[in-house]
Amino acid sequence: VADVWGHYLYLIDTAEDNRRLIDANRALRAVLTESEEVRLENERLRLLLDFKEAQEIATLPARVIAEDASSWFRTVMIDKGSDQGVTEGMPVVVAEGVVGRVMRSSPRFARVLLITDASSAVASLLQDNRARGICRGQGDQLVFDFVLRQEEVSVGDRVVTSGMGGVFPKGLVVGHVKSVERQEFGLFQAITVAPSVDFSHLEEVLVLLRSPQ
Repeated sequence: VADVWGHYLYLIDTAEDNRRLIDANRALRAVLTESEEVRLENERLRLLLDFKEAQEIATLPARVIAEDASSWFRTVMIDKGSDQGVTEGMPVVVAEGVVGRVMRSSPRFARVLLITDASSAVASLLQDNRARGICRGQGDQLVFDFVLRQEEVSVGDRVVTSGMGGVFPKGLVVGHVKSVERQEFGLFQAITVAPSVDFSHLEEVLVLLRSPQ
């Protein structure tokens, strides 16, 4: 009986130790996950800081707190508004390139129209041969309109803002040419552009504090 009772107590102690170890393991995994999240956030913020220091325009960091990626609109909400100097028309960017522009601002928040929205248009040019056109939103990609048929365009060519239109400064990355089609008739080529920004993983942005011209 004593042996059975001792074995029973041993099993209880072992089960309790196992529960403590499991709880400790869960706590450690939570700490590691949090540490990894902090590391990734620091990497993103470091890229933004490097980009910010390279700009001559004053910038304001902001966090994306909501998004609307329905079939009709493509916008995000940021946690900065008119109280921090954010006004309608201001460009919003990340280190990888252009995000969009502020379409509505309240005291504490602002809504940003993404460049992939169907109502968005960005005056752009090909970085290599300087051919000009307009990038328009088309769901998860862009179309590059009004590029003449005689212009040499290749898949992979970088597209940047031209500085025309008074919204985006010149030289910000918009994306890369995804496909090119020279139609048999017409003045222009049919070009699609893959945005340089991954909008599905957008978390921190910079607002360029400049008034639309």
